[in-house]
Amino acid sequence: MQNAHEIAFLLARFQFAFTVGVHIIFPAFSIGLAAYLAVLEGLWLATGRQVFLDLYRYWIKAFSVVFGMGVVSGLVMAYEFGTNWSVFSKKAGPITGVLLSYEVMTAFFMEAGFLGVMLFGMNKVGRGLHFAATCCVSVGTLISMTWILASNSWMQTPRGYRIDPANGQFLPDDWLAIIFNPSFPFRLVHMGLAAFLSVAFAVGATGAWHLLKARRQGRISSEPVRVMFSMAMWMAAIIAPLQIFAGDAHGLNTLKYQPAKLAAMEGDWNSEGRAPELLFGIPNMKTEHTDYAIGVPLLGSLILTHSLDGKVPGMKDFPRDQRPPSPVIFFSFRIMVALGVLMMLVGFWSLWHRRNSTLFTSPAFHRVALCMAPAGFLALLCGWITTEVGRQPWTVYGLLRTSQSVSPVVLSSMVVSMTVFVVVYVVVFGSGLGILVRMLGREPEEGEHDADPSHASDILATRTHPAIVDASAAKGA
Repeated sequence: MQNAHEIAFLLARFQFAFTVGVHIIFPAFSIGLAAYLAVLEGLWLATGRQVFLDLYRYWIKAFSVVFGMGVVSGLVMAYEFGTNWSVFSKKAGPITGVLLSYEVMTAFFMEAGFLGVMLFGMNKVGRGLHFAATCCVSVGTLISMTWILASNSWMQTPRGYRIDPANGQFLPDDWLAIIFNPSFPFRLVHMGLAAFLSVAFAVGATGAWHLLKARRQGRISSEPVRVMFSMAMWMAAIIAPLQIFAGDAHGLNTLKYQPAKLAAMEGDWNSEGRAPELLFGIPNMKTEHTDYAIGVPLLGSLILTHSLDGKVPGMKDFPRDQRPPSPVIFFSFRIMVALGVLMMLVGFWSLWHRRNSTLFTSPAFHRVALCMAPAGFLALLCGWITTEVGRQPWTVYGLLRTSQSVSPVVLSSMVVSMTVFVVVYVVVFGSGLGILVRMLGREPEEGEHDADPSHASDILATRTHPAIVDASAAKGA
């Protein structure tokens, strides 16, 4: 019986990890793409160049598909809080529920109110009003991200609360301390840059595909393709280095407030100064040792503390039942960092090609840019795995355990729902991604036609349905 309960608990965790892992891709894509669309329309209004309007009309179709899939994937997660994590909802709801209701009242209504004008109002309202609608949708996605990360960051570094002795609920004492908790600013910047960088490489890969296609066909690529690729590479060259610095600052914050997470990320077992940086190894939770370790002397202390003599925490500093599963986040963290460095190098490589006037004529570079299409999203997923798995065994760090947050779930129901979720998600979102890939496989035209109003109206109807309000809570995962 105890075994069945433990398996049901693991399935509940896996189900939420699976659904949030699928979901997070689409809001990140929406955040970056909405900002890109606002920039394109602003450049068109400022310069009058048709190419910016062509690209706007091309990418707004992709935005409508991505936005719709984000809404659908988020809706499911809202119900998981009630079915699988009702104890967490009851205890943390007075804080996390309020923060997510702020998202509904600010970002959600803004996006819903202006999305219709943005998607199919280009020829129905004035240029200024349409641009304002695009900007409002873009700002709405950023505000939405802000409230969601405030909620999630509070779970990582809780502040400004008191615990009701009668029922164990977390009650608010200081809303400013709750919202602006110690990890919030770092995670907000890191996530925002991740969204922009992910979209930059997705747009760049689309441009690279069409550049290679034009080369195979023995023709010159169209102006929209060249402008698209150039803008994406500028963004990669600027944002990727900034993301490295933001990640470093976030790491210092983690060292201060979540040292157990940082020790697990690094695979360090003993607290020591002048610590090495492990490039590879396999942390062994049973033997309390990292097997096959390959490290660079002193680099761990230098990176983590900005001092060669800085002391780095080890997992043996913490009780066994309070240690995150090091093998998972050890590798997810390194994959994220490796992809971040690779994206930065590609951005710098693009500057070299730009200087030598070969940005649009180098097939080798275009193939690399094409292969980098999923790099930003993979790095983002690995970052969230590092953050959320590294928080374990807590849902509210140091205060509420994950095992104490789960509903009294039954193994048979978890097996059935998990199977259904995987099958439905693969079919629905696999089809959606297939549509998106085919859509982007068509080269943008000079004089690109408007987005299909029927698509936009369907998605707008979904977005503004009253039941979707519940989906906002799911974004706080």
